[in-house]
Amino acid sequence: MPPLTIALAGNPNTGKSTIFNALTGSRQRVGNWPGKTIERKAGMFKHDGFELEIVDLPGTYSLSAYSLEEEIARDFIIKATPAGVVNVLDATNLERNLYLTTQILETGVPTMLVLNMYDQATARQYRIDTAALSTALHGILIVQTSASRGEGLETLKQTIVTFAQQQANRRKPHGRYPNQPHQPSCHV
Repeated sequence: MPPLTIALAGNPNTGKSTIFNALTGSRQRVGNWPGKTIERKAGMFKHDGFELEIVDLPGTYSLSAYSLEEEIARDFIIKATPAGVVNVLDATNLERNLYLTTQILETGVPTMLVLNMYDQATARQYRIDTAALSTALHGILIVQTSASRGEGLETLKQTIVTFAQQQANRRKPHGRYPNQPHQPSCHV
């Protein structure tokens, strides 16, 4: 069985590429998205005997498809049907970052969150109740990291394996209507 594919999504400058590099190391492939000039990065993630393909989507603020980056991210999440999405957020700017999160959740694709730059949020005395946030987002997994310092990466790796194992056990069509592509009911 081929490895499950996990999409790595997030706003620009959230540390998503740092996390991608920490997960995949030198096991990366770089090219362009088909028919596009935007770079496509994918790599293999191996941890505790589990192997996943991680696809680093272009940084985007939404899935509205007003830009090429948004179109690529949206199409991959909706049409390529990854096993799940790891959504990387800047913990110092949750309000802006959660807009993309809500759009990803609306697709029905299983999602987990990484609150990156948590050290900076702590230094600014931000208090983030991750349990309450998880509950508000229907119980999704949330991990705190400071990827540039290497903090929280082992917990992240183990959580991604747990998340992927859950998806491997489910592997059913996602979205509102099984066996049909999800079409948003309104354009945001």
